[in-house]
This record gives sequence, C-alpha cells and structure tokens, in this order.
Amino acid sequence: MAAMPQDARAAGLSAAFRDAFAGHPAGVAVVTAAGPDGPAGITASSVISVSAAPPVLAFSVAGGSASGAAILAGAGLAVHLLTAANRGLAELFAAPGSRRFGLDMDWYTAPTGEPIIRGVGTVLRCRPVGRMPAGTGTVLAARVHEVLDGGSCAPPLLYRRRTYYALEAWSALRGRGGPHR
Repeated sequence: MAAMPQDARAAGLSAAFRDAFAGHPAGVAVVTAAGPDGPAGITASSVISVSAAPPVLAFSVAGGSASGAAILAGAGLAVHLLTAANRGLAELFAAPGSRRFGLDMDWYTAPTGEPIIRGVGTVLRCRPVGRMPAGTGTVLAARVHEVLDGGSCAPPLLYRRRTYYALEAWSALRGRGGPHR
C-alpha cells in the first residue's frame, strides 16, 4: 500500500482536529479593546482560565481582521462572559464587517479606555501579559485586574457545531466536581 502524501495527511489531521473541537462545547465571550479607529471587539469561544493567583486568562485571536489586530494591540481588554440572553451580541461581534458599538448598544468606555458592554453576565477587565503566535492566529494571555459582575444568574451561552446553546438545566454529576489539577 502506497504511503499517503504529507499534504493529504496534514489536511486529514486538520479536518479531524476541527471536527473534534466542533463537537466540544465552549463558553462564548466578546472581547473588546480601544482600537485606532474606535472601539473594537470579537466573539471568542476559546477563553480559558489559566491561573487564579494571580488571575490570568487566555484566548486565541484569528489573524487578518482589523478587530483582531486592535485586540492584539490593545493595552487594556474587556472579556465579556455571555449569557444565553446575549446570543445577538455573539452573532454581531462574529460577523465580519458588522456595525458594532452603535447607538442601540448599551456600552461605555472604562477609565482606562476599553469598551464595556452592559447587560452581560460578567466582565473581566485585563491587561495583556503575553502573546504567542500559534498556527494562523495568536494566543493572548491577560492578567485580570477587575471583575465586574453583571448580577445575572442567567444560563451561560455555549457554542457547539456552529450553533449557539443555552445551558438551561444545571445538572451536577456525582462526586467532586471540577477538573483535577
């Protein structure tokens, strides 16, 4: 049997990788920063907690968009953890070329410049601490310096297989919860 060409193996591995993560649900966030042309923002389903002490998070930014470039260059960031009621925000900030931060959006500028959207679950105000090229994007790590709780107990917004979901029913599995570290 002839060996598969390297390009075909790489393409097959990339497709299998994309499919594996498409089936893995992720929380949805909108990340905002002050950009050279005004406020900028992106939808991210890659936000992860890295450390609790000090509080550090990370997320990936795809290359090529003006909004992504503004996020990567920003001195301050706001990571908005979305609830099921925020699906429209997630869709707006995911659509290339969409008009964001219009008059119909409830937002303000923090004293340090980053745009803060009201009506979301929680907002984490951050300062970038590291950027690492990774494939076609960049992983950005940021230290959290303020947590603004929106006071919402609404179910979180999840993303899986290109569809948004609300985690309506909270069901705890038996035993001690949470990942082991």
